[in-house]
Amino acid sequence: MPAQSVACRVVIRHDYSLDATQKYMPDQPSAERFKPDMPQIPGVPAPGSRRVPGTSNAVRLVTGLLAVLIVLVLGTRWILRPKHVETVVAPPPQIEVPAPAPDPNAALPHATETEPGISTIAEMAKLWSTKDFFIKNRLTGENVPALLVRLPAGPATQPSGYWAFALNAPYGNSCQLEYIADPAKLATEYGFRGSKHPMVGNPCSRSVFDPLKLTNLPGNVWVRGAIVQGSDLRPPIGIEVQIRGKEIQAVRME
Repeated sequence: MPAQSVACRVVIRHDYSLDATQKYMPDQPSAERFKPDMPQIPGVPAPGSRRVPGTSNAVRLVTGLLAVLIVLVLGTRWILRPKHVETVVAPPPQIEVPAPAPDPNAALPHATETEPGISTIAEMAKLWSTKDFFIKNRLTGENVPALLVRLPAGPATQPSGYWAFALNAPYGNSCQLEYIADPAKLATEYGFRGSKHPMVGNPCSRSVFDPLKLTNLPGNVWVRGAIVQGSDLRPPIGIEVQIRGKEIQAVRME
């Protein structure tokens, strides 16, 4: 019995302690009092609040209208935007400059000290045939127009069968001599009649030179092309001719 009595005392003391605690702290707040409040977010209803019927539908309607309005504004601006027109600039007119006519003198032989050839024996086989060429004046360096004539008086393999002369009239005037094979031209333009072979004429003075005749210049110099009509002071300036194999060469001027 003494053990049971001790146990009863402990129990009674424990209950008395709990009662005393509750007796002396009657106003102790509950746990809900210290619970933090939830923050209020605009547009989001607080927990436990009642939602107003129709509010969500109105917001959706306004949002849809605004979206449609924005699309319409952007579409209108895109349609009415200034269109970029590419300006096609016409190319400037190009003036076609005709190519210069080829110089016929470029194809003619040019006799120089190192390359004096102007023709061949075969090319000058026909009597009274001619060949235009240029010869370089050693004193002035000028390319002088000249003419080679096949004479009937000598063989084709000898220099005596040819006559070469400068076409510029003597003494530096601007007239150019011409080879005339037409007797009618000699008669009408020069008044020279009765020619039986070609002649050389000066169109400025109407002088006529005979390729088959020689004349003596001062200093006892014999030259071909004696004056048969006109007032010129001397025959055309002669050019020395040489034969090298089958080539005819113009060596030097008087």
